[in-house]
Amino acid sequence: MLNHLSFNIAKGEIFGLLGPSGSGKSTTQKILMGLLPGFSGTAEVFGQPVQKISNAFYQRIGVSFELPALYLRLTARENLEMFAALYEGQARDPIKVLQLVDLEEAADQRVETFSKGMKMRLNLCRALAHDPELLFLDEPTTGQDPARARTTHKLILRLREEGKTIFLTTHNMAEADEICDRVGFLSNGKIPVIGKPDDLKQQYGKREIQVKYKNANGFQSANFPVSDIGNNNDFLETLANNDILSIHTLEASLDDVFIQATGFSEHA
Repeated sequence: MLNHLSFNIAKGEIFGLLGPSGSGKSTTQKILMGLLPGFSGTAEVFGQPVQKISNAFYQRIGVSFELPALYLRLTARENLEMFAALYEGQARDPIKVLQLVDLEEAADQRVETFSKGMKMRLNLCRALAHDPELLFLDEPTTGQDPARARTTHKLILRLREEGKTIFLTTHNMAEADEICDRVGFLSNGKIPVIGKPDDLKQQYGKREIQVKYKNANGFQSANFPVSDIGNNNDFLETLANNDILSIHTLEASLDDVFIQATGFSEHA
């Protein structure tokens, strides 16, 4: 159950709502899309309460649900043409939309022959067919291998460059870290932390540098405080007297931030 959520999304921003399955991410999106009217409180999109949205509202948004909503006996091209016909105004060329996700060669194949990952990519195309200004993307890389997921990430970043606003829900912290301008963590129906991924990782991480190196005793590692690192004799001697393998700061991952900020653990 959602409990006093409070957040805003700026125009042209990729905002990620993060949390485990069942935490309320999809419910939050459905409220903002006007699909769950029986909630208490206030929610506005485009400056208008979602309780009062009109058909014109749906001309301005695109939605990619976690589970593909497609007609399996139609081809990819036919699906896009049919969904685009539901909207007013000029729709995008279906082939050009399919090119965005490398599905143009499958344009005239029936969707029932598609893999899960291909259906998810076509599902994203459906959201883009009428060129909306606001996109709701629910777990957009489900069923995609790492290489394909990276291509999808690049597409989402490109859409932001075109001025689109994107509300992304995912349980994949690495995905959110890569593409989101800001993220909010949803746990127990609340959002205790919102911020830029890099800022949150710095805030919840350790102010230390870890050096991994090799010497006569084998593989070793040592941690040093970031503060005044250039004058730390132990650090300088470690660099001078060993075969250095790697040096990196011990910033937190978004998984670490989520666990610290929400108190969530796999044993909870």
